[in-house]
Amino acid sequence: MVARRVLDWLLEDGQPAIRYRTLTQLLGRSESDPDVREARAQIPSTGWAADILAERSPEGWWVNPENLYRPKYLATNWRMLVLSDLGLTRELPAVRVSSELWMKRFAMKGGGVGGNSVGTGHHCVVGNMTRALIRLGYSDDLRVRRSLDWLVRTADPKGGWSCFSPGGRGRNLDSWEGLSAFAAYPRARWTASMTRTVEGAAEFFLERELHRQGARYPPWFRFHYPVHYYYDLLVGLDLLTSLGYADDPRLRFAIAHLERKRRADGRWNLDAVHPDVEGPIARWFTQHPAQRPTPLVLEPPGRPSKMITLTALTVLNRVGR
Repeated sequence: MVARRVLDWLLEDGQPAIRYRTLTQLLGRSESDPDVREARAQIPSTGWAADILAERSPEGWWVNPENLYRPKYLATNWRMLVLSDLGLTRELPAVRVSSELWMKRFAMKGGGVGGNSVGTGHHCVVGNMTRALIRLGYSDDLRVRRSLDWLVRTADPKGGWSCFSPGGRGRNLDSWEGLSAFAAYPRARWTASMTRTVEGAAEFFLERELHRQGARYPPWFRFHYPVHYYYDLLVGLDLLTSLGYADDPRLRFAIAHLERKRRADGRWNLDAVHPDVEGPIARWFTQHPAQRPTPLVLEPPGRPSKMITLTALTVLNRVGR
């Protein structure tokens, strides 16, 4: 009964993006299924995606026409990442216009995306943009392919990435975005070098059991959405299980943590919204409050979350729980 009530909650009409992903990810319905088609058709006009689109300028940007990255986390870059999660694609003219503007402004030397003002790629931006654009329907775009090639070239030879790759501060669990781009890219299109890059990065995460790197960092054990460029255990679990590592025993710690956080009613809370940080970053924000990003809030923290619950159930479904 609990499971049925949770499914019914996820399938409610008010958030067709969640209904669409529940039908396809949890219930295995095909894109041609009438309920799936109906839910997908409603995404632009109802719920979170509709709210985001309503704030979009006719020219395709949000908040700041001069800078699509700032203010964090309200500007165009962050809105596009969320829209890609909600099931919209470039089939919608507004999404296509905004996607092209996004790619033009973030063009990278060599033809990829995720570049700064002089075209230099940054790992987090390249990985996030590439993943989002694949989901938005740009898998065949040469700019996406060149971004994937950049991620291959800049990966650490031992597996994984640095947040400021290349020439960064060493590979770390926070640098998950590159791996997420390959998780979104159709497996049949992976080259041999892509496969080696994914395998090396996955091993980096698995040998650390998704959480062992330095002192225990509490925000990693809280669940968030949107995640932006931050990491937590649910991000890691969703990523590694989507890549086919659901049976790896080194996921047991993270899976047990996920199951402990399940509420008695079968749902999961949204623990916090970003920036949820501790240590030096938190102290810096305290000293520079004007620089603290404004959270992009879809659901209230501390309450049951449809996005977190859907992701958690998707993970448990992959691992046979």
